[in-house]
Amino acid sequence: MKSEPSLRRSTLSTVIVMTSTFASRLLGFARVAIIGAVFGASGNADVLNLVFNIPNNLRKLLAEGALSSAFIPVLSSTIVRDESGKSSRDVVRSVLTLQFVILLPVLLLCIIFAQPIVNTILDFPEISRQELAADLFRLLINYLLLISVSAVLMGTINSHNRFLIPALTPLLFSLSVISSILLLHRHMGIFSMAVGVLAGGVLQILFQAPLFQRLGYSFTPFIRGFRNPDFRKIMRQWLPVVAAASIFTVNQQVAVFFASGLESGSGSAMTNALTFWQLPFGIFGAAITTVLFPRMSRQASSGDIAGLRETVQYGFRYLLALLVPSALIMSLLGKDIISVALQRGEFLPQNTALAADVLVGYSWGLFSVAAFNFFQRFYYARDDFRTPVWTALVTLVLDVGLSLWLKDTRLGVVGLAVANSVAFTVGLLLLVYRASLVLAGFSVRRIAVTCAKVAFTLVPVAAFILLFKKLTGDFWMEGSNWKNLGLVLIGGLGSLGITAGMYYVLRVEAFQMILRRKSVKP
Repeated sequence: MKSEPSLRRSTLSTVIVMTSTFASRLLGFARVAIIGAVFGASGNADVLNLVFNIPNNLRKLLAEGALSSAFIPVLSSTIVRDESGKSSRDVVRSVLTLQFVILLPVLLLCIIFAQPIVNTILDFPEISRQELAADLFRLLINYLLLISVSAVLMGTINSHNRFLIPALTPLLFSLSVISSILLLHRHMGIFSMAVGVLAGGVLQILFQAPLFQRLGYSFTPFIRGFRNPDFRKIMRQWLPVVAAASIFTVNQQVAVFFASGLESGSGSAMTNALTFWQLPFGIFGAAITTVLFPRMSRQASSGDIAGLRETVQYGFRYLLALLVPSALIMSLLGKDIISVALQRGEFLPQNTALAADVLVGYSWGLFSVAAFNFFQRFYYARDDFRTPVWTALVTLVLDVGLSLWLKDTRLGVVGLAVANSVAFTVGLLLLVYRASLVLAGFSVRRIAVTCAKVAFTLVPVAAFILLFKKLTGDFWMEGSNWKNLGLVLIGGLGSLGITAGMYYVLRVEAFQMILRRKSVKP
């Protein structure tokens, strides 16, 4: 049996994923900026953003969310158990076959009944926007199949400790959407994005297929594999994971429903704020989880409890060190960043201000959501699927309850973001408490030391940003131009530089491990 890679090697793999994700998020910003400049931030743009959220949320049931969470631990186990690779190949072929068996009929029904589905999920008051939403939905829902297949390829490749190709794959999606809008929007309007979305889904599959096949896997249907014990184990695990993922999908769709019924522009403000929120979440949170989830699965499969405890603690400290400063920077520089990225054409200063306020609400839940996601994967690695379900349910009830209250206050759509942050913080505390019992405790001292170092770092970072804003004034009102881009770069890079410098001086573990030359064994 191959030995588990060192934590330093996992850290370097995480850096590769982070770098690729950063490039992908930059393109994502360009995509959002183009959508805002071409279609504005209300009216038809609301329809486009909110309809795309439907397949984007559903993919979490059949793509990198639920299915991957049930699929990766079993695949990792077969890789460890059967070095010939036959068991792994059978499992992957069976999962791909299942996706086509389930999704093709579902997509057909969604196309036929698009109007009642959209009218149930979204709350557009105008009939014209309801009809437009249904027409868009008929096209965009097909992205669900493409991204689901792509996610299986991604999970398979990651399970073999190959991270670069899957990390680069999302770049193709953004490039496709951007090109489609720029070339086709004059003739197709908002439907130009639908063309780009579907083309991007196809490109993501084609880009990963060569490495997927070089690793010995194929796309050949394998219905007989449905009787395979490993496949049946995935299905048994998939159902509770779907339950947990469904709760979050409902949670997010409820937020979209509430936003669609608020003042015009609320839906776009939420979508735009989440786009910026997802930059540190994807670069840091999702990257750390992507790399450490297969590692935790292999450790759980081999019974390495000590190694599993160390991996979980390391991931938690890593998230804490990277995401708390990110939340502070985004909260204080939100208007400046959004203005430079989006405020042009039909995207106005009031759109920037509203999106920035929503971003602040989401930012303070950034660490909680990422850590919640990470700890869910810890439980999945241990074949514990009940704990994530009941904690997800508690989080949903709390989020919806707070949203119902806060959306009707002066906060409006910002209240939805605040409710989300509070709910996930409570959910995270429940998961951490349970994990500490399962793993016979965490190293409280090491976590406390990381917290203290992060707290010391936040003081000079906040002081720098506040001084920077006092000296530069409300330049964000001017919108996107080269001068403002330079100012944002000074503020953003200065904040990051202070954070890195403080982490170097304080010897923050995650930062130091990247600089070490020798591997550090767990």
